[in-house]
Amino acid sequence: MVKTLAQRLGIFVALAAVMAATRMHHSLLHHFDALPDASWGIFFLAGFWLRGSGRWAFPLLMAEAVLIDYLVISGQGLDFWSHYCVSVAYWFLIPSYFSLWLGGSWLARHQIGLRLQTLGMAVIALAVSWAACYLLSNGSFYWLSDSVPLPRNSAAWFANLGDWYLPFLQTTALYVGIGAVLHVLAVQIARALHADQAKLSR
Repeated sequence: MVKTLAQRLGIFVALAAVMAATRMHHSLLHHFDALPDASWGIFFLAGFWLRGSGRWAFPLLMAEAVLIDYLVISGQGLDFWSHYCVSVAYWFLIPSYFSLWLGGSWLARHQIGLRLQTLGMAVIALAVSWAACYLLSNGSFYWLSDSVPLPRNSAAWFANLGDWYLPFLQTTALYVGIGAVLHVLAVQIARALHADQAKLSR
């Protein structure tokens, strides 16, 4: 589906708003405490809906994520670079999130409309890109962050991977699933409007 610049900007703003609302819930927006962070799902959906706009959309979303983290941490009266979650491993969020973007972009390029085959490709694209993101973010934090006590070993890392595997997967799948439903509805509405216009033009 070809999108105008206005449509792309609208999609970007909507995705950025969802990420802001959910990523900030840790301290600044207490009434969003029930909402898990949508960032991973947002980057996958952005890659799908904004394929071809990665030169501006991905850096802006990445900058937003970092800005939100800074606001949340500094809002707690803490030094950003001294926070538990921030270390040299923090920079690995860039390739981590980009792997999700690539997964969504790959799906957008190869999908064949609202067919069962597209659903299968979506599951594969999400599974592979999510796994890459999870390994990069979790692995970099475990092996590079000073917050992880020494000694480090592979057995402990795999145990850590297992502890967080399902929560991160479920959250990402939830938001991508919501995005998929919205996508199907948008396509169906667009088709209905196009059909009505075709009838009126006869």
